Amino acid sequence: MVLPARLSLGLAGALGPDLTARLAPAAEEAGFATLWVNDTPGGDAVAALAAAARVTERIALATGVVPLDRQGPDALVSALQAADLPPDRLTVGIGSGAARTHQLGLVERGIEALRAGVPGAQVVVGALGPRMRSLAVSVGDGQLLNWLTPAAAAAQRQSDARTILYVRTALDAAAQPRLSAEADAYAGYPAYAANFARLGFSARDTVITSRDDTARVTAYRAAVDEVVLRAIVEKDDPEHYLDFIRNAAGFMDVDV
Repeated sequence: MVLPARLSLGLAGALGPDLTARLAPAAEEAGFATLWVNDTPGGDAVAALAAAARVTERIALATGVVPLDRQGPDALVSALQAADLPPDRLTVGIGSGAARTHQLGLVERGIEALRAGVPGAQVVVGALGPRMRSLAVSVGDGQLLNWLTPAAAAAQRQSDARTILYVRTALDAAAQPRLSAEADAYAGYPAYAANFARLGFSARDTVITSRDDTARVTAYRAAVDEVVLRAIVEKDDPEHYLDFIRNAAGFMDVDV
C-alpha cells in the first residue's frame, strides 16, 4: 500500500478573516493537514491566515498563491512579519502572477526575500510550465500545481521536492454551476488555455464533483504529496463550508 498524500483544505482569501477563523477549527478537528488560502483579488491571504492561527494549534497554514506582480517580495515579507504567523506551521506559496517578462527572476527574488525575512517557513511556487517547475524544486521548497488530471499531476511530480496540487471540488450538486463557471473562467486565460491544449484535456476534466466517488480522490492522492481540496460551495456562508468540511473528511481514511 502506498502512503496516501496529505489531504488539505483550500479557501478563497475573499472570504475574509472572520469567516476563515470560523472555519479553521473545524478543518483542524476534521484532520486536514493544511489550511490553504488563495490570495484572490479583494482578499488578503495573510490576514486570513493570521485569524486562523489565533484559533488553531496544529493545522499547517499556507498561502496559495501570492502573485508577486501584485504584491512585491518586500511587501509580502513585511505583511508576514507583521502577522507573526508561526513559522513551523507556515508555507508561503508565491507565483509570478500576470507578469509578462522576467517571471523566473521575480519568483527567485521572492524566494530569497522570504528565506531571509521569514526564516523557518516553507516557500513553494505556483508553477505551470517546465521552467517554473524546475525553479520551484531547485530553489524553492516545492511546486504548487493546479488544474491537472491525476495522470498529468503524477507526470509532473518531483521525487526530490514537495508537490502539492489544488483540485477544485464541489461536493454538493447545488454548487456545480459555480464549479463549472470557475473552470470555464480559467480555460479562458491564455496561459491556461495553451497549457490545456498541450496536455490534451479541459479544465472541467480536472475537478471533483458530487458525482465522483472516493476512487477519484484516491487517484489524486496517489499522484502527489499533498492534495488541496479547494472548496466550491453553493453560497459563501459558514453552514455551506462546514458541510463541505464534514463531507470531505470522509476521504481521510481511504487507502491508496
